[in-house]
Amino acid sequence: MHIFHNTNFDFLRWRWHAVILSWVVIIAGLIVGFTKGVPLGLEFAGGTAVIAQFDKTPTIDSVRRSLDRSFPSGGENVVVQSYGDPSQRQVMIRVPQVGTEGGAGLSATRSAVEAALRAGNLGNFAIVGSEIVSPTVGRDLSQKGLSAFVLSLLGILGYIAFRFEFSFAVGAVIATIHDILVTFALLAFFQYDLTLNVIAALLTVTGYSTNDTIVIFDRVRENLKAMRGKTLNEVVNISLNQTLGRTVITAGTALLSAVALFLFGGEVLRGFAFTMIVGIITGTYSSVFVAAAIVTFWNRKRRRPVAQPATSGDTEAGGKKQKRARAS
Repeated sequence: MHIFHNTNFDFLRWRWHAVILSWVVIIAGLIVGFTKGVPLGLEFAGGTAVIAQFDKTPTIDSVRRSLDRSFPSGGENVVVQSYGDPSQRQVMIRVPQVGTEGGAGLSATRSAVEAALRAGNLGNFAIVGSEIVSPTVGRDLSQKGLSAFVLSLLGILGYIAFRFEFSFAVGAVIATIHDILVTFALLAFFQYDLTLNVIAALLTVTGYSTNDTIVIFDRVRENLKAMRGKTLNEVVNISLNQTLGRTVITAGTALLSAVALFLFGGEVLRGFAFTMIVGIITGTYSSVFVAAAIVTFWNRKRRRPVAQPATSGDTEAGGKKQKRARAS
């Protein structure tokens, strides 16, 4: 399926603009992260989450007022939000850990939440779900999530360096780090919790962005062999135009799925879907502008691509052309 025919966009012309835009977003995200912080989900921060289903939907303010009486010291950190389908009339209350609170203390917090809701005269309700995560488990999950990301980057670097060239591997890894930093920046802007679902989405985005980059690099490598008279910048631009249709179709279908998940997937998957939407957009953007630009920066002294060794067929054809030229 072809949606573009004979395009000739000069993508590399905008590489500096793309780099500046990326740095603006990343720096702004770091500022927001240091000032407001990135909210940690229950899996990483530790604490207790309780899901209550009511006969009649209470207001969030009324639930919070009931909890403030039981958690006067840490009530400002208690998260209260609607949960799931509105027709289910469910509310999630998340209480973060306090100090070195252990398993018994966290279990007592669940009972304290239930008692506070009953004391608040909010009507009949039932606890339909709860989750308790200790601080030790939270730290362990944080370390494993970071380790998974670092190992994935090393795997990407090694594979692309072996499959293509080292400069291509550097471009792919820098583009992947760029995607993660931009995604974290937007998570900080919109104050989405950093949960295991979000980490899973980040790892998915890493694979998606790398795959998109490899498709472009593979076309660059093919064109380096076929277009020996052109500069590296020209070859990269031609390759980006040749793969533009595939890039748009792949990114478009993945983006539509993520948007549908964001709109209809419910509160539990909202952070995952948001991360996927941002990751797909920035992954496509980085494959076109960042990864390819890094390759051209790395090889800026190479005016022409390295010529491939001539095959025997090429030698015979060249000899025939020279003979015809001398005969004429």
